[in-house]
Amino acid sequence: MTTLKDLYIEELQDLWSANDQMSGVVSSMADKASDSKLADRLNTAKDGIGKHIDLLKSLLEDAGAEVQKEHCKGMEGLVSEARKHALDSDMSGAALDVAIIAQYQRLCHYGIAGFGTTKAFAEALELDDAATKLDGALDKIYGSDDFMTDLAERSRNLEAKA
Repeated sequence: MTTLKDLYIEELQDLWSANDQMSGVVSSMADKASDSKLADRLNTAKDGIGKHIDLLKSLLEDAGAEVQKEHCKGMEGLVSEARKHALDSDMSGAALDVAIIAQYQRLCHYGIAGFGTTKAFAEALELDDAATKLDGALDKIYGSDDFMTDLAERSRNLEAKA
């Protein structure tokens, strides 16, 4: 890598891998959630992750880059932690839901950092269409994160405490 465009392409490839890894664990978390709103939101998020993967592939094509993933070790670690602290735990009910929410939000925050960085690169490269599309993806991730915060604060944390 020697240019900002190289960094932009590598970030797109890394995000593709991150989203691909995230998709599997989000699906597993949806299956284990006891709260129907949480399960529904996780299933909706999984669909959104698929759309983000399609977007990343499209942006790689638009940039004239190889349409391939670059394995994301950061997401690999977060997925491992999500499995350990939520999916492979002995918790159930509201306590498990709280753990799922916490792990999901960690995954989202990683995505926010990645998509935000990539958007900034696109803006600097004057790839206005790409920046707009990445901003749309960011809005969806922020919305999902906000929903999870609200769900945790208004119901699941309170029930887990009881």
